Amino acid sequence: MTDPETLLRSLFARAVAVADPMQGLAAHLPPRPEGRVVVIGAGKASARMAEAVEAAWGPCEGLVITRYGYARPCQGIEIVEAAHPVPDAAGMAATARMLRLLAGLGAGDMVLALISGGASALMVQPAGAMTLADKQAVNAALLASGAPIGQMNVLRKHLSRVKGGQLAAAAWPARMLALLISDVPGDDPGMIGSGPTVGEASTPADARAIAARHGIALPPAAAAVLAGQSGVVAPGDVRLSRVANVILAAPSQSLAAAAEMARDAGLRTEILGDALEGEAREVAREHALRARTRQAGLRPGDAPVVMLSGGELTVTRRGDGVGGPNAEYALALALALDGAPGIHALACDTDGVDGAAEVAGAVIGPQTLMRARAAGVDPEAALMRNDAHGFFGAIGGQVVTGPTRTNVNDFRAILIAPA
Repeated sequence: MTDPETLLRSLFARAVAVADPMQGLAAHLPPRPEGRVVVIGAGKASARMAEAVEAAWGPCEGLVITRYGYARPCQGIEIVEAAHPVPDAAGMAATARMLRLLAGLGAGDMVLALISGGASALMVQPAGAMTLADKQAVNAALLASGAPIGQMNVLRKHLSRVKGGQLAAAAWPARMLALLISDVPGDDPGMIGSGPTVGEASTPADARAIAARHGIALPPAAAAVLAGQSGVVAPGDVRLSRVANVILAAPSQSLAAAAEMARDAGLRTEILGDALEGEAREVAREHALRARTRQAGLRPGDAPVVMLSGGELTVTRRGDGVGGPNAEYALALALALDGAPGIHALACDTDGVDGAAEVAGAVIGPQTLMRARAAGVDPEAALMRNDAHGFFGAIGGQVVTGPTRTNVNDFRAILIAPA
């Protein structure tokens, strides 16, 4: 068998490659319409999606917002870079320009919307009297709260002028095709990028309840928005009647591609699910138990097993370290396995950014804790401080990819050989 770490990194690379918009977006495009076409979008994969559109259709009119460092060369579509995961003024100004681009479109026009994970922070237009600072405060509190992504997005929708179907409503009566890359458990189009092209059935009261449940202190202007009637668009609204939402890449496809690669390498594969949620360290402990149990059933000479999973785990901030859900999962997994021989693992975000750090995630093996202690690094203390990136940086266990320009969420692989 190939070196375990090399194999795990190869499986991750395959999962990322199959989600590259240049590989599959063109198959979802109709022939280019004769009338006016405006291309808009936001997300970590949106610039790559725009590049793929122009490769198929030629130069297009439009504007797409992506994360700093994630731009791609386009012939006609303007690419604007902005901050993620906490929004900034560049994203807010670009979103205002995007709305102006949609104003005045007619029934004979078409809008192509390119939406991927990250759009929630990149496409910024606060509701009511909220300022950018208010929006930033809410986003930062959400990221530290440990709230599931679905609940985060409900709150975001009701505090926005573009999410929850409002972007699509702004383009009415033009026809809209929204191409989506899913980074959310269950691939719900209404949760991808907080659903700017999808109707929303929740209420401001639901959003208030989520804020209360997770201890999120709302700025006065945000509380005022949720005390009234937000602008989200109901699913049956006529302004959504000419919108088609199509998912072109999803976590399940990436896991299937990685599983196929593993089988070709002579491994047995088990997919634990593509929509896992929960606190990273708790899921890691559960997976450690699964791995130990699975290993106990292997006999000498049996082919190794690789357990694959996707979804979006969360971290509740307890300390002042630098980390993300994938690195924290890997650190907690290493602690729970406690040097178990024959078990290696990788946990990475397919967009190349785990949390707010320019690190995709981490790899672990039987020697991880031994190397850490030899280097004077305390793994238990690192986990307590949410300092998983610091921990793996100190022992050479980080996975750094740079911008992948796609985003189908977390990728986790546990490689189990007979003990």
